[in-house]
Order: sequence, then C-alpha cells, then structure tokens
Amino acid sequence: MNYILADNQELTRFALENLLQQDETAVVYRAFDKAGLVALLKEHESAIVILDYTLFDFTDEDQLLIVAERFALSQWVLLSEDLTSRFLRRVVYSSHQFSVVFKDGPMQEIREALQSASRHNRYISQRALEAIISQQQEEDEQPSVLTNTETEIVKAIAQGKTTKEIASERFSSVHTITTHRKNIFRKLGVNTAHEVVKYALRAGLIDSSEFYI
Repeated sequence: MNYILADNQELTRFALENLLQQDETAVVYRAFDKAGLVALLKEHESAIVILDYTLFDFTDEDQLLIVAERFALSQWVLLSEDLTSRFLRRVVYSSHQFSVVFKDGPMQEIREALQSASRHNRYISQRALEAIISQQQEEDEQPSVLTNTETEIVKAIAQGKTTKEIASERFSSVHTITTHRKNIFRKLGVNTAHEVVKYALRAGLIDSSEFYI
C-alpha cells in the first residue's frame, strides 16, 4: 500500500510515518505542495493521501476536488485541526474518496480512517458528522457581519500581506491579528486566505484593484 503524506506540520508527519511503518508492506512518500502531490499521484494513482488541507497550498475545495477526480483510484484522509462545516459538506457530498478525522481526535479514529481508505471505503469521524448534520442550513444564511477592523484586515490579506506585516502596520501583536483572522475565517465559512479574498470580492467588501495575490 502506497501512502502520500501531504502535511507540512513536521511533528504530525513524524507521528504518521511511525504509525504507517507498523505495516511492513506500507510505502510512504512525502509531498510538500500541490505540484509535488500531483507528481506522486501520477506515479501512484491508487495511493492513500493523508492531507492537512489547512496547511497545504490548495486555493479552495474546488481545486482539491478536481485533483481527486483526476486520480479517481486514490483515497484521501483529511486530517486537520479544524475544518468549516461548509467545506466538510461540500467535500463529503461531492466525492466518496474522502475520509475525515481531526488531529485532536482519538488515535483509534485515525487508525479506522486509514483502514477504511485501504478498503476503498470512507470514514467520517463523529465530530465531522455532527458538524455536517447540525449545520445543514448554514450555507443559505448570511454570515455574521465583519467589523471595520476585520474588513481592513481582509483588505490587507488581499494585498498579499503576511500576519506579521499586518500586525506591524496596525501596531498590534501577531496574536491579535491571528485571532482576527480566525474570526474572519469562521464568519465567512472558509479555510484559506485565498477563499477569504474570493468571498470578499464577490460580496463587495473589497475592490478588485486591491486584489494582488
């Protein structure tokens, strides 16, 4: 069985490698960006991909689904600290290739997800399932209104500025800006900065002339 670790968190990658190597037949490859992942999938089309979506360079779930569809024999285990209910519904409803577990969940869930993927079945953790079921109507509701500060931070994100740069310009701590970013992501129901900008453009929160990334 071929596995592709697409997780840029070193500690998690180390733990997963040790877990997978308990199976002497497992062959583990590493991917550090989308291009590298696609290259490995070309060589190992039926591999199991273990992906932390929030730490990888997929711009949105559409791009993720396109890659999964392109390599239809592959199985994917999404392993992240947190994923929005909107993202979970979109991915889970669009493809049976995806299993979902969380990094702070029980080890048994991760084992079961990997076992299910090896049998070409999917595994949805209880936490992910509850998020999907309990918020079915969330997509039809308007997100919470961004504050003026949050809108300004969205503009800065659109200009390609880092959290550190935004904190410096606003005379704030990196921790404060990180908290604002998390609140923005939660309100807009997104997982990445690119998705924030796409939403902000559609909603008219920022002008297209401010979009630089």
